[in-house]
Amino acid sequence: MATRTYQHAIECLNSLQSNAAHLEATRAAGNRKLNTAIPEMVAYLEKLGYKQEDLNRLNVIHVTGTKGKGSTCAFADSVLRHLRPSWKVGLYTSPHLVAARERIRINGAPISEGDFARFFFEVWDRLEANTELKFPTMTPKPMYFKFVTLVAYHAFLTLQVDATILEVGVGGRYDSTNAVPQPVVTGISALGIDHVQVLGKTIAEIAWQKAGIFKEGIPAITVNQPEDGMEVLKKEAELVKASEFVVASTVREVIEAKLGLAGRHQSQNAKLAVILVKKFLQRKEGIDFDSVPHDAIAQGLEYTKWPGRCQTVQDPRHPNITWFLDGAHTIESLECCMQWFVSPDAALRLTPSSERRTRVLVFNCTHGRSGPRFLACMLATAAEQLKLYASSEDTHSLFDLVVFCTNVTYADGHYKGDLTAVGIPEDELKHLTVQHELASAWKALAPDFPHDRVHVLPSIEHAVRLIQNVAGSGSNSTDILVTGSLLLVGGMIESANLSDVAL
Repeated sequence: MATRTYQHAIECLNSLQSNAAHLEATRAAGNRKLNTAIPEMVAYLEKLGYKQEDLNRLNVIHVTGTKGKGSTCAFADSVLRHLRPSWKVGLYTSPHLVAARERIRINGAPISEGDFARFFFEVWDRLEANTELKFPTMTPKPMYFKFVTLVAYHAFLTLQVDATILEVGVGGRYDSTNAVPQPVVTGISALGIDHVQVLGKTIAEIAWQKAGIFKEGIPAITVNQPEDGMEVLKKEAELVKASEFVVASTVREVIEAKLGLAGRHQSQNAKLAVILVKKFLQRKEGIDFDSVPHDAIAQGLEYTKWPGRCQTVQDPRHPNITWFLDGAHTIESLECCMQWFVSPDAALRLTPSSERRTRVLVFNCTHGRSGPRFLACMLATAAEQLKLYASSEDTHSLFDLVVFCTNVTYADGHYKGDLTAVGIPEDELKHLTVQHELASAWKALAPDFPHDRVHVLPSIEHAVRLIQNVAGSGSNSTDILVTGSLLLVGGMIESANLSDVAL
């Protein structure tokens, strides 16, 4: 390879994505490959020159769940760095918002483009040099997420991190992050009921998947869960002989601290994060659980950042535009999103002139999601919030403009390299199928909403242009809620030139 740039690394990485046809074939095949998932990951590690036990040197806090796991990891990362400022702390999360290198962080910052390219091609080259495939289900290189996980393992081991916060990608039991044989502590955030409906599984089945990260002799920590799910978690912790099973309850630091992440749902994630970090230090350094400094924990919670989740961003180039960014993509997360947005902290905030802001909703959801159900949830939650705050506004007039656009980044039909997605059928994108379905659903749910204020657009850049025209044509300030998809939020940050202030 003549070039070894970050851009070339992203091109190579994108070649490992599953296209729509492959995804459909995988769904049809069911779970036949699951039992070999971890052995395959270990085999790839061996091709890189590592033993599975080498991953124990990463000193892992392993976190899964169906909602809140990313926020929990962000809290844990910040708290641990405030408690141990001299340490080198690795954080691995997914998906990314704007750049793939965001997934691999050192001391809170994404690794540089140069480092990402270096570690990426070291993994790429070693896999190409060693063509032996230990299992018939293996391919010369694993698919996108598994490959990035290998890059993260390689980067953290090379950089000799002192601790690693590792977020599960999907599930837990068969996830590539579960190749770590002996994490220091494991945690499970909330088990969302919405995932039960979307995936067609019971809460017990989902809990069993998540509990797959529990290990013998390792503390297993969780938050309050639905009864069926909690019963499975307890049973699995006993079966694997976890050293203890703890349900996060009241945490003093969370009560006293001002959390850096907005939304009342974040207190539960913060509680889990604090207990995970305290258990980590207890096991690694023998520190008494209750003697960990409260002030440093509170600071860590306050300075936590997790872009694209209940995030308010003032547009640096258009002072009258405020962006409200939340990648919520389930019923429960959209409820939390609307509880945050339709509140005095966001859309209902007061201004010196008491002016009525122009409000815009930009929404998209991925193929297979129930768009009409999502929109109905958002409107219902908005109605509850308006009633809660005794607002005179009507739910259906909460927004002045509604935009349904694809996750395509640019108006010319191209994606920013890091945001390229090949999992959506081409015909669906060409005909804007999902977006027209969403527009029809909105019109049915809000029949009094003017139809000429509902827009279906082919790209995020088209949406940005429309918003800037609307904001520029009036004297009022403009609030834009962007939600329904993390890819949409990431593309909006890119297209609206918000990276400097949002990331």
